[in-house]
Amino acid sequence: MPGISMRYIVDDVDAAVEFYTRHLGFSVALRPAPSFAILTRDGFRLFVSGMTGPGGASQAMPDGRKPEPGGWNRIQIEVKDLEADVVALRQAGARFRNEIVQGIGGKQILLDDPAGNPIELFEAPKR
Repeated sequence: MPGISMRYIVDDVDAAVEFYTRHLGFSVALRPAPSFAILTRDGFRLFVSGMTGPGGASQAMPDGRKPEPGGWNRIQIEVKDLEADVVALRQAGARFRNEIVQGIGGKQILLDDPAGNPIELFEAPKR
C-alpha cells in the first residue's frame, strides 16, 4: 500500500469507523482487526488505531509515553457549505472545539471525532 496516510489513535475503533463513514463520507477500505481500520476518501487514507492491540501504533515509547488521541495535528476536509455542514453535524451530536473562524484564506472550524482527534472543516472563499 504505497502512498501517504495519516494515523489517528482512537479509544474506540468502531465509533471512529461509524463517525467517519456516516458523517464525513469515508469508506472502509480494510478492517483486518478490531483494533485497526483503513478508511479512504478522495484518495486519502486515514488509519484509525486503537490504544491496545498487537500493532506498533499502541505501543509505549522507550521513555514510557503512550500514544493517545486528541492532539492538535489534524486532517483538513474541504466542504462547499460550512455553515450547513456544521448545523447537520451539531444535530447529529458532533462536538466542535470552536466556532467558525473567518480568515483571508476562507472559513474553518475544528470538529472532534469520538476520540477527540480534530478534523478541520474548511470552506474556500467564493470566487
